[in-house]
Amino acid sequence: MMNDVIDRVPPPQNEAELLARATALAGYTLGELALRIGLPVPRNLQRDKGWVGMLLERYLGASAGSKPEQDFAEIGVELKTIPVDAAGRPLETTFVCVAPLTGNSGVTWLNSHVRHKLARVLWVPVEGERSIALEQRRVGAALLWSPNADEERQLQNDWEELMDMIVLGQVDRITARHGEVLQIRPKAANSKALTEAIGRNGQPVMTLPRGFYLKKTFTAPLLARHFLL
Repeated sequence: MMNDVIDRVPPPQNEAELLARATALAGYTLGELALRIGLPVPRNLQRDKGWVGMLLERYLGASAGSKPEQDFAEIGVELKTIPVDAAGRPLETTFVCVAPLTGNSGVTWLNSHVRHKLARVLWVPVEGERSIALEQRRVGAALLWSPNADEERQLQNDWEELMDMIVLGQVDRITARHGEVLQIRPKAANSKALTEAIGRNGQPVMTLPRGFYLKKTFTAPLLARHFLL
């Protein structure tokens, strides 16, 4: 059992400690976990998209916050909560990181932020069906994962195609349909939050920030293999 009050949990010393902490959360509802640390439960996640991740970070001892490094930087692990249906299938795409729209000379797949973020991931499935009240949704069994050779090849192919479009000034031509397993989508709280990118003639242009997201066609088989669905 967990302590009744969770103060600042120190970062885990190794993967085994992190996985043990995550395993201890399985079966609890989000409401139970939030109550123990006095965290208010939002009415829904429309304006609080990161709330579930923030709640679990408190219990697991994540240290990165909004910094661009991994959530558990000391041991090189990223935390990804993933909403699933009753059959364990992901209900939405998974945000990876912000897509760099300028300053990409010398960037390759091997030194890319996407590869760094996805090198080692703690996946924590959480019930996500809207028919279940947020506080009643249960945390599932966690999975520590690294991409296998096939998954890495899929990710690299998509990343290279998408980054080529960015560098060639075609960012506004990129749609969510580009990429087999990895996509780029606008990521902004509102349409006024513009950032600099490269235009078709190499000139600076202003556009919406973009983010890399894993498609459900990538995360569904990943979870299915783990849970033997």
